[in-house]
Amino acid sequence: MDTDRTTIPGTGVLHHFRTGHGVRFALLTESTGVRHLLTYAAGSDEPAADITLAPDEADQIAELLHTGSVHDRLTRLERRVAHLAVDGD
Repeated sequence: MDTDRTTIPGTGVLHHFRTGHGVRFALLTESTGVRHLLTYAAGSDEPAADITLAPDEADQIAELLHTGSVHDRLTRLERRVAHLAVDGD
């Protein structure tokens, strides 16, 4: 994913993202902590949608988007391998 960070004086910080599939979106973090998730239609530089998130809402979404820790992923893999070893006997 490509990212670009821009400071907007008096407003906050704007992060633009482009996924590997070419989808564009942005996150505007105001100095107050309010965040705006912006989506873009293909070929447009103007946001198609502006989803305003209070700090606690942004935290909830971040928690959902966060991948498991390396320790948690390793534990899951160890369980799968143990399960496969039992089934393979």
